[in-house]
Amino acid sequence: MPINVCITGAAGRMGQRLIALCAEDPELRLACAVESPGHAAVGKDAGQIAGLGRELNVPVTERIPAGGGLGVIVDFTLHAAAAQHAETAAALGVPIVIGTTGLTDDEKRRVAEAARRVPVLHAPNFSVGVNVLFKTAEMVARTLGEAYNVEIVEAHHNQKVDAPSGTALGLAEAIARGLNRNLKDVAVYGRHGLVGKRPPKEIGIHALRMGDVVGEHTAYFAIGGERVELTHKASSRDTFARGALRAAKWLVRSNKGPGMYTMAQVLGLE
Repeated sequence: MPINVCITGAAGRMGQRLIALCAEDPELRLACAVESPGHAAVGKDAGQIAGLGRELNVPVTERIPAGGGLGVIVDFTLHAAAAQHAETAAALGVPIVIGTTGLTDDEKRRVAEAARRVPVLHAPNFSVGVNVLFKTAEMVARTLGEAYNVEIVEAHHNQKVDAPSGTALGLAEAIARGLNRNLKDVAVYGRHGLVGKRPPKEIGIHALRMGDVVGEHTAYFAIGGERVELTHKASSRDTFARGALRAAKWLVRSNKGPGMYTMAQVLGLE
């Protein structure tokens, strides 16, 4: 039987692609599509919103419906909405996949609280390639060691509202793990003015916003005489959407109990 999927943030860039790819997947069935109250998409058919040229007979609603036989919720919204949707998932007893980034500490706490009641998979990036990059960057950092300076540069389209990206932070966290550092103690977000000599353990994180860039991330490891660069470039949001739907199927098909899960677990990387 297909898994009944609820997609929140239906009219967003990711929401539209999730709807389109869900409609193509025989293992999934779009059961509901949700947008914020008062949004222009509310009341319209999800197929129309996603630009499919056909209707899916799923109207966009303002709330996740109760008692709808949902199998999983997939959330790509804004940080405050994501935390609320996690709480709704917990109340309904439905697993949730969250791709929303930029959550505050309190919102992360609320998501973690929801994970005590239902399975929650929250990832900064659902690309298979990016998650391999996380694992590779951690290994490279551990192997190269303390002597190499680490800098991360990310680029996204000019409509992205949070910076640095969740993926850049995930990459920085992976590198910090490899170096046995606490990211909060060593992260520097851009530089300006007379900042002084670079501390050896610093991890620099820099954000570019321009045009229609889908997502580019590079981690630099440099020492006198050589530089190692690890780069991932995304040319289509479909890579993230397919990964999120893969995660949703994994969360449901493997009958996971309450808890926090990762994309690395989905891919067998940990």
